[in-house]
Amino acid sequence: MNLLVTGGCGFIGSHVLDHVLAQPEVARVVNLDCLTYAGRLENVAGAVASPKYCFEQVDLRDKAAVLRIVRDHAITHVLHLAAESHVDRSIEGPGDFIHSNIVGTFNLLEACREFWQNQKSEIRNQRFLHVSTDEVFGSLGSSGHFTETTPYAPNSPYSASKAASDLLVRAYHHTYCLDTVITNCSNNYGPRQFPEKLIPVVIGKAVARQPIPVYGDGLNVRDWLYVTDHAEALWQSLRRGRSGETYCIGGHNEWANLRIVELICDLVDELAPQLVDRTLLSAGPGTSAGQSRQLITFVKDRPGHDRRYAIDAAKIDRELGWRPSHTFESGIRETVRWYLAQPTGSLSGS
Repeated sequence: MNLLVTGGCGFIGSHVLDHVLAQPEVARVVNLDCLTYAGRLENVAGAVASPKYCFEQVDLRDKAAVLRIVRDHAITHVLHLAAESHVDRSIEGPGDFIHSNIVGTFNLLEACREFWQNQKSEIRNQRFLHVSTDEVFGSLGSSGHFTETTPYAPNSPYSASKAASDLLVRAYHHTYCLDTVITNCSNNYGPRQFPEKLIPVVIGKAVARQPIPVYGDGLNVRDWLYVTDHAEALWQSLRRGRSGETYCIGGHNEWANLRIVELICDLVDELAPQLVDRTLLSAGPGTSAGQSRQLITFVKDRPGHDRRYAIDAAKIDRELGWRPSHTFESGIRETVRWYLAQPTGSLSGS
């Protein structure tokens, strides 16, 4: 297996690299990343030591460069994770999401189609795994779960761009007989997540003793998946998933945003008691440090904020035997502990 991982310097991608480099079936792993703001070389410091590892700094929007990589490295399998993924950024500037997520996926599909279909039949053993999100399904009410047959109803430019790329992958399977698999995952969390997402934002604000913003009433619900559990699910889907199928990957961990923020505040107070010796200047006079919940500040809700996501992961459990190994309580404790051990500047993205 000569495996191409796109977006390997990002949060999920770097954990995927750690996982696949340990697999004996893998002969080479090529990490394609254009190193935008969320791609960090320090995320792959462990991967660099492997003789299987190769890095290519390329933008998926560069069609010729993408084809060169697929050809030069004789790529047999693709784990396509690279994407613009922050909803707030997509609201402010949707163009980057259209070009990166849709055009980039198209260029990668075209490169694989051209290279693979020119190979001799006896060496054909290729697969394209496209990593997507549960946000393509829109919003749930107070009950029910997303499944592989849930109709698409994206509500943000980000989720719309991912839905479009999903449909491109599906079309290449049915039109060109490409061996493809699509996965739709719930919210990931864990070490190395870029500090614009909810959990690292909350940890960073609590450590800095700054107001912690919570959208609306804070009762929007998400299903949280620990990142190493996701990496294992992707590996099983790549190796054993049925061609042309979609698999929903969830953590069986539904939490309201406000409850998550409160839990993180309590963990910061527990695991970083030295903060008690500091003054909560930004929270106002007379507020004592060490009581991080007092930093919670409700802010105006963002446009089109989906109320609830929840994944039914029965199919991947039934067919591939995968289920998450982390509860949210265990995973979030590991995550907070990891962030607290990082330099202060890294919590703000600097």
